[in-house]
Order: sequence, then C-alpha cells, then structure tokens
Amino acid sequence: MTKLQKNDIVNVLTEEFKSSQAIVVANYKGTSHKELEELRIAAKEAGAKVQVAKNTLVQIAVKNAELEELTLSGTNIFVWAEDQIAACKVADKFASSHKDTFAIKTGIVEGKVADVATINALAKLPGREELLGMLAATWMAPVANFTIGLDALRKQKEESA
Repeated sequence: MTKLQKNDIVNVLTEEFKSSQAIVVANYKGTSHKELEELRIAAKEAGAKVQVAKNTLVQIAVKNAELEELTLSGTNIFVWAEDQIAACKVADKFASSHKDTFAIKTGIVEGKVADVATINALAKLPGREELLGMLAATWMAPVANFTIGLDALRKQKEESA
C-alpha cells in the first residue's frame, strides 16, 4: 500500500469518526467473507458502517478526530455510526450469533474509550425509531383518553335523553 493510499484511508476514517457517536472494535479472526458480508448488510440497514483497516491507520484517524486514543492489536474490524446505539446493536447482534469467530474488544462512545460491558449495555437499549414511537405514544395518550371520555359522555347523554 502506497503512502498516498494510506493518507486517503486516514483522511476518510478521520472524517467518518468525527461525525460518529460510537466506534466498536471487534476481533474477526476466523470469520468467513460471507459472514462479514452479512455484517456489512446488517450495518448498512442500521445506518452503520464497517471496515477492516490497519491498526496504525485507525489510531492516527482516531487521534486526528480528537477522540480518546485506542490501544489496538491483532485483527480488528471497526463498526461505527452517527447513532451510538445502532453501532453497538449491530456489533452485539453479530457477536452473539458468531461467538466462535467474532468478539467485541473495545470501542469509543461519545469520544471516550468504552469497555465491552458498556457496549453491550448500549446494545440492549431501544433504538432511535423505537424511542420516537414510545414518545409519540406517550404524547398521544392524553388525547386518546380525552376523546374516549368525550365519546362515553356523548353515549351517556344519548341514553338518558
């Protein structure tokens, strides 16, 4: 790989990491190409991105993005997204279905290094869409209850008349 190609990778990763809320680092040694494609498809559907890159290039990109520095070793794959829960969910779900060959090592959440327990805890939280649905249901409950009450009052008035 030429120095120009390395610089391009670092620049792309730096820009991606600046806009992301979470970066998950996982060991993928032994994972087949077909399984990695499944991970990429799942990540794309969730709005996350996946890439295998040299550890030194990623460390430079993390430093350039002004995030807390990671200590990386071995074979690593990186999953990141603007939505921190999405990146954690994608990595956690894939890790649980491929326990033999895929394991979450560490990550960066909101600019700080996070351990596996933190990433797993974030993966268990409801996603953005689920939270918006819950919020809408909460806002609509008083209106729904009010209309049900009005309808019951109308029926009561009709029966008494």
